Amino acid sequence: MPTVYTAIRRPLITEKGLAKKETEGTLIFDVAPGATKNEVKQAVEALFKVKVETVRTANVLGKERRRGQYAGYKPDWKKAYVRLKKGEKMPEYVSNL
Repeated sequence: MPTVYTAIRRPLITEKGLAKKETEGTLIFDVAPGATKNEVKQAVEALFKVKVETVRTANVLGKERRRGQYAGYKPDWKKAYVRLKKGEKMPEYVSNL
């Protein structure tokens, strides 16, 4: 990956993701399908100036979507669970929730 912005696409802001952030110190990101764990780790450390303990990734299959008789699939995507080291300050990328 040439830059940190191509490895990480966006943070996933869901109720489950915010609960993991508060209780476990884990951030969840939508990442590029070709991004490796090391690339995700380096990108998070560079963007948010924090230390990363572990990175877990999951490939998510796209769901089927229908419009009347026509059916198609949403694209497959990859997400990463990034756990920060103990004592690290959580980045605030969510406001007004």
